Amino acid sequence: MDAVDRKILAELQKNGRISITELAARVRLTVSPTHRRLRELEDTGVIRGYRAVLEPEVLGLRFEALLFITMREANHETLVRFEEAAAAIPNVLEAQRLFGEPDYLVRVVSEDLAAYQRLYDEQLTRLPGVQRVASTLVMKHVVRERPLPL
Repeated sequence: MDAVDRKILAELQKNGRISITELAARVRLTVSPTHRRLRELEDTGVIRGYRAVLEPEVLGLRFEALLFITMREANHETLVRFEEAAAAIPNVLEAQRLFGEPDYLVRVVSEDLAAYQRLYDEQLTRLPGVQRVASTLVMKHVVRERPLPL
């Protein structure tokens, strides 16, 4: 990956819907080599995909919490079952396995506190292998969906 590839990636992080013609102009190449480089970045997995970024509050998802989950046991089977079950819950936006305590950090959204309580009671605390769930509420996003540094 060279400086031109990094410029392509930087432009795409700003606007994933940019036309190939505009992208080529911004990175100072013609369309054909820009397109070839873009395909290579996609084929090698540098670019995982393209998506629309939605505003949760506008969609009625005004409540966000971070959960710190400690597992009862950390054997392979339990962790796999936990991770599969967590991934199957649509309200789980992110789940990360951590070194040390706690074992997982999980980010969830819901409509409001009552909906979060139902999600917490009926699904999150019942995930396989969970010993303890501590949660904190997100007050404000200070940095959100920042492009990767290139």
